[in-house]
Amino acid sequence: MPVINILIFLCGLVLLVKGADLFVLTSSMIARKLGVSEFIIGLTLVSVGTSVPELASSLTASFQQASGIVMGNILGSNIANIGLIASTAALLTNVRTEEVMLKRDGYIMLFSSFLLFLFMLDFKISRLEALIFILLYLAYLLFLLDKVKKHEEEIYFKDFLIYFFKFEYLIDLKSRINLEVQKYRKGNGSPGGTKKDAWRTGEKTEKKTESESRTESVTEPKNEDIDVDITAETLSESSLLIEFFKLIASVAAIMIGAKYFVEQAIFFALLLQVPETLIGVSLVAVGTSVPELMVTVSAARSDYASIALGNVIGSNITNILLILGCSGLVHPIKTTDLDIYYIAPFMLIINALLLFFIRTGWRVKRFEGLILLLLYLGFMILLLHIG
Repeated sequence: MPVINILIFLCGLVLLVKGADLFVLTSSMIARKLGVSEFIIGLTLVSVGTSVPELASSLTASFQQASGIVMGNILGSNIANIGLIASTAALLTNVRTEEVMLKRDGYIMLFSSFLLFLFMLDFKISRLEALIFILLYLAYLLFLLDKVKKHEEEIYFKDFLIYFFKFEYLIDLKSRINLEVQKYRKGNGSPGGTKKDAWRTGEKTEKKTESESRTESVTEPKNEDIDVDITAETLSESSLLIEFFKLIASVAAIMIGAKYFVEQAIFFALLLQVPETLIGVSLVAVGTSVPELMVTVSAARSDYASIALGNVIGSNITNILLILGCSGLVHPIKTTDLDIYYIAPFMLIINALLLFFIRTGWRVKRFEGLILLLLYLGFMILLLHIG
């Protein structure tokens, strides 16, 4: 019965959202400990975390070769992020913006959207095009973490294009891997180094027997210090282990939720005899955008405009470059006339309009938020009528 299917659909959505919440909480806590800025948190950890439902549902749909659900989910989520989420944040408060939001991340969002539209024109997203998306996302993350961190005031969209086409991200990735390897060797030592340390420990033990009284008097307080350090390290490892189990639990919830969520979305598409894309743009996109809505509204109420808009812009970039990229690698994605002639152009228009509002007085005002919301509602009504 449809009632049972609705309940399963909602349960799957709840598992997706709660799993994403747990992921976001853990990621944000780690980022704060590392001293990452609020805007970078919004663009990377929070945007990826709140995009987990889109990632899980899109990958599940891709495995089932439901291209309409994948495209509808990505396009619909990007439209909802601006027309529903950013507009709601602006209606709650005049959202302050920054120049870097426009000239760096905003332009990267618009560039990603336009590139997606170009790739869609042959009515499919091939594996090669999906790989280009993933490479762009990898370059974007490394660009934020390496280049922007060093030259925050000077790095913009044109610098990102130079960074990508000169393959500088591969150099940065290699240096980061080498750095991690060096840290690991320093922390744990190589197998040969371990034997050498053991030999040195034995040598020191022999020396201790020669002057036991003097050594004990010196080493006793040092042993107390070492015990404290070991205890602190053990507690830290225990805390990390707990966080690791939380991540496992969140991934399990997301996978189970995505499975039932997508299955029921396909069921409703068949039941209502409407295109899968329409179900993806409406039910799936709005449902998976709930985490972004919660995070953005909470940030707007707390007057953290950088996180609020950073989350929206970062999520839109992530949806296209990472989520669509991964889904396209699993299976090439077909596009439809509805995608190319209606949904994708509107996504480009509303993206450009958000960037224009960011530029006007470096605030997204309440009446501008109302314009975005009315445009979104009007578009959804038109789309449902067409469908």
